[in-house]
Amino acid sequence: MSSLIIGILAGILCTISFLPQAIKIFKTKHTKDLSLITFVGFALGVSLWLIYGILIKETPMILANTAMLILIFLIVLMKIKYG
Repeated sequence: MSSLIIGILAGILCTISFLPQAIKIFKTKHTKDLSLITFVGFALGVSLWLIYGILIKETPMILANTAMLILIFLIVLMKIKYG
């Protein structure tokens, strides 16, 4: 299996793993048990991975981390809004 395929699969799996959480929060408006600090820290780490992917010009890394940042941003916004 080529490194490009592995990168694409890894990006897809990591990104879609956030979808159930985002959908559940959107439906229930319940975020009490989520740690804002954890999600902010994770967003910072993903941002660095995105920058790294841009620097080395790795499309799968860029796309996956961009998508993850969007989902994390939505979760953080819902956490702030719904408490």
